[in-house]
Amino acid sequence: MCQHCVIDQVKERMLDRRSLFRGAATAAAAATVGSMVAPVQAQTPSVVVSANGVRDLTHELHPDFPTYFGDPQLKMVPKFTYKDNKFNLNELVINEHTGTHMDAPLHFSPDGKSVAEITVEDLVVPLAIIDIREKAAANPDAQVTPDDIKAWVAKNGPIPDRACVAMNSGWDVHVAGPKFRNADDKKVMHFPGFHVEAAKMLLETTASGIAVDTLSLDFGPSPDFATHNAWLPSGRWGLEALANLGRLPEKGAMLVVGAQKIRGGTGGPCRVFAFV
Repeated sequence: MCQHCVIDQVKERMLDRRSLFRGAATAAAAATVGSMVAPVQAQTPSVVVSANGVRDLTHELHPDFPTYFGDPQLKMVPKFTYKDNKFNLNELVINEHTGTHMDAPLHFSPDGKSVAEITVEDLVVPLAIIDIREKAAANPDAQVTPDDIKAWVAKNGPIPDRACVAMNSGWDVHVAGPKFRNADDKKVMHFPGFHVEAAKMLLETTASGIAVDTLSLDFGPSPDFATHNAWLPSGRWGLEALANLGRLPEKGAMLVVGAQKIRGGTGGPCRVFAFV
């Protein structure tokens, strides 16, 4: 084949490719215009998040944070300092169930899901808040009962699919003092929690988790962790020591649980927040 023939064929192929690219660009532009004039209900909804619409539900964790057992459960040991090494690095020794944290199913079952095995789909869920602040102020041993759940449903409609159902007892305001544990002379603690019958009622829904603003899913004087034993072995999770639930509506917020993905973990401190 002559040299000119080869050159002519290359030119034709380049022109064909340019035509193809122009056609693709035209189609893309048409698709864009089409999407701009498409009916609103046919478009995929977008989520707009602003700083004003995010609520932090996490207490600041420090070595003196109150614990269920009373003793400190966090140690921070400086290993490197900026003064000596030009960077800072601490070594942490921590109990999994310290501060604002998750209880994974493995916490109260022989072979339940570890915190690492909980899917992210079950960590971003609707939030349903049951407000018992009035009765908790009158009685520190108050509990979320089936009647409280029924009252919430009567007011707000069914528990949302996959929701986290949270108790707002107002107890988070006591976190800096002895009333958060509220132990009596016999070292029995007194703070609100979920009644086991309320937990069993929620097992009949698709709820992913329950949450409290106290040290335990069970109320303080519980002798047997009845709520833990009813709820966690079902494959669902719990959150303890939440903050700022009073800044959220009873219904409509979306909860995000930043659980640490630790293999074999029975739980762990979390950064928990909500979009409203």
